[in-house]
Amino acid sequence: MRIGELAMRAGVTVKAVRYYEATGVIHAERSANGYRDYDEAHVGLVREIHELGTLGIRVGETRPFLDCLLAGNGRADDCADSISTYRAALVETDERISALLARREALSALLASAEARAEPGCQFAAARPRTPSQQGAS
Repeated sequence: MRIGELAMRAGVTVKAVRYYEATGVIHAERSANGYRDYDEAHVGLVREIHELGTLGIRVGETRPFLDCLLAGNGRADDCADSISTYRAALVETDERISALLARREALSALLASAEARAEPGCQFAAARPRTPSQQGAS
């Protein structure tokens, strides 16, 4: 099948398929006229790459899952290397959550402080751009 059909059947864009090929996670044979020629297995591989991407697993990290499928396993995560990749993704996700929680705490503290100092009816004059005549008056 050609690239457009593969993309449609896998639920991704043609650009995504080309990216997956450029990164080396999938490979297409070339027909005599130079067109990429994909088989049915590529549909499953591309779907797997896309699904893993929605979970935050980068394209370059999908190789264990793809190798697992290509080895004939029923699921891409039936292999130990796939499970290791899940674990690494969970660690990364937990780190991101911690960073976001720290950012939230900092923002919350800044907001509370600003609200405590805010003057009623403040028009945020300092936030307005100053005109050239105002800049010279400082």
